[in-house]
Amino acid sequence: MKRILLVAGLCIIFSTIEAQNLAVLKYKGGGDWYSNPTSLPNLIAFCNQNINTAMNDTPDTVDPGSIDLFQYPLIHMTGHGNVFFTDEEAENLRTYLQSGGFLHIDDNYGMSEYLPKELKKIFPNQELVELPASHPIFNSAFRFPQGLPKIHEHDGKRPQALGLYSENRLVVLFTTESDLGDGWEDTEVHNDPESIREKALQMGANIVKYAFEN
Repeated sequence: MKRILLVAGLCIIFSTIEAQNLAVLKYKGGGDWYSNPTSLPNLIAFCNQNINTAMNDTPDTVDPGSIDLFQYPLIHMTGHGNVFFTDEEAENLRTYLQSGGFLHIDDNYGMSEYLPKELKKIFPNQELVELPASHPIFNSAFRFPQGLPKIHEHDGKRPQALGLYSENRLVVLFTTESDLGDGWEDTEVHNDPESIREKALQMGANIVKYAFEN
């Protein structure tokens, strides 16, 4: 199994050249990994129109322990509740990330209580650290000089972009107290002003561009 994962990890560079598509992570634990069903199709459409990507119209779904993970340069994860990775899933995710993959976790309100302990299974010697507003991810396609934009109120706290690194490369981005995914959804879902939706989509495009190019 380990040999298969290593081969898959080495092949991620070649697979991403042929197809740069997104996938949603179908994790265990009871959290609603499937939430915000219109968000990624809208983000994909925005990216294809504005940053010259050519992604499939709808994202795929992938399990954290699957070798299929290595087909995607960017995996998106969201939800409101509990998250659980088995040791095998954590090992597969670690290999994926160390081999060039990128995981964006968008807190849809309620993940922050459960997520850190599961990320420890992937990178046991790391703690989530906040990205400074000067980080390239805030300027890869659109400029956000103040860092992560605030999209939804939640607890009224400031938005935070937190990360984990592999050999000085950002490989995990955890966005919390922002809820980008809600801002990506169809207008009628949350009735957000167009200016708010635009900020969310632009920040999402920054994440996609950064993940595809780094």
